[in-house]
Amino acid sequence: MEKSKYEKHFSEDSFWNKIGKYAKEAGTKVVYSGLILYYAVQSPNTPLKSKIQIYGALGYLILPLDLVPDFLPVVGYVDDLGALGLAIAATAMSIDDNVKQQAKDKITGFFGPDILNNQDIIDVDSQIVDEEKEGESTPEK
Repeated sequence: MEKSKYEKHFSEDSFWNKIGKYAKEAGTKVVYSGLILYYAVQSPNTPLKSKIQIYGALGYLILPLDLVPDFLPVVGYVDDLGALGLAIAATAMSIDDNVKQQAKDKITGFFGPDILNNQDIIDVDSQIVDEEKEGESTPEK
């Protein structure tokens, strides 16, 4: 299986450093999406093909100079969110309730318990459910 060109930029230390340092600037949707994917890649239920896609998206998130540099106010994380969203869409069948709960437990440490009612969290969870339903209705190739 071919590695993503961004996969080599992923490491657990770099991931936690980026999330911890830039959580507020990146916003809840980016952080929650990143956490969902981080915990999905740790899950034994996630197939290798999905893990490779996830490592690529997380590597892209960690990379400071990407398509839209992260240091640019407001727009700096738009491309990262796109990469994370594509990885979530491609791997939604591997994202179970345990993965979502781990991500929710962790994000409350960054933003407080009220964050779980934030529309961004609800949107990401809805995307996962929608992709799961679409995956169930699509015949395998």
